[in-house]
Amino acid sequence: MGKRLFLFLFAIFFLMVSSVSMAQEFPTKPVNITISAGPGGSQDTSVRLLAKRAEKILGQPLILTNNAGGAGVVALTILKTQKPDGYDLVGGSNAMLVAIPHLRNVDYVPDDFVPILEYAQTSYGIYVRGDSPWKTLKELVAYAKQNPGKISYTTTSVGSGMHLGMEAVAATEGGLKWTAVPYLTGDPVIPLLGSHVQAAATTIAPTTLPHIKSGTLRILAVMSEKRVKMFPDLPTLKELGYDYSWEGESILFAPKGTPEPVLKKLDDAFKQATTDPEFVKTLESMVIEPTYRNSADTKKRIADTYTRMGKYINQFKIPREGEKKK
Repeated sequence: MGKRLFLFLFAIFFLMVSSVSMAQEFPTKPVNITISAGPGGSQDTSVRLLAKRAEKILGQPLILTNNAGGAGVVALTILKTQKPDGYDLVGGSNAMLVAIPHLRNVDYVPDDFVPILEYAQTSYGIYVRGDSPWKTLKELVAYAKQNPGKISYTTTSVGSGMHLGMEAVAATEGGLKWTAVPYLTGDPVIPLLGSHVQAAATTIAPTTLPHIKSGTLRILAVMSEKRVKMFPDLPTLKELGYDYSWEGESILFAPKGTPEPVLKKLDDAFKQATTDPEFVKTLESMVIEPTYRNSADTKKRIADTYTRMGKYINQFKIPREGEKKK
């Protein structure tokens, strides 16, 4: 028994020493980062900006590739199979873990990954045309109540955070009737600008800023927990009495089992990168809020949001892909 105990303790000591040694040496070769979005978008731009600064700190190249398949599902599915040594990462939105698994069959669960950090948040708003009669969300809601079925709105997809936000408003107001029109092939404000729908629930993005400034679009409210810096006068849904919030949180993921010292070294490098003035300025110009949330806090946030989104999807009877509406 004594010999077995000795061997067991020796094995633990060896693993601890090996882990520390790995962290001290890491990285000794380039680190691969897959961006789970297409080239040129805000997600792609933010990861590339972050990596450009972090690689100077790490002392090794960060090799970036894009894989937007399945709205990020393909990138995460591949990451799950990679060796957990810190040399293969994925940068993408929280939706890949907190919403999509509730809506379709995927080959992973949130616990298959460990977040390195959250580094940015994207905000979403409820838009109407600038020449519409609705100056506030309450006015739009009042019209929808008085005219059931006459309000249609676009959003990116069924079950998205934006769609669930509109459903939360409708449920709070006693089940008012408005119609979601998924717009999968482009910016959801395009049908609104063409007067094909009366509202849109979508990203507050650089593409919409010129329309907001010129008055052709109007934002009635934001879905984030806090007001958006660029539009401090816009109320949140929670301020208006709707118990709902949604933000697109940009996160770097590693495979489950990546050693803590390696995660710490990656976190330290990327955390420093988030404070770079050019990084902050560029993100803010894209209406993206630079943030920092460490691995443990991000993991808890993902778990909480996963549970919350599942509750909403069940409450609003959103069907899984391939299933009929409940």
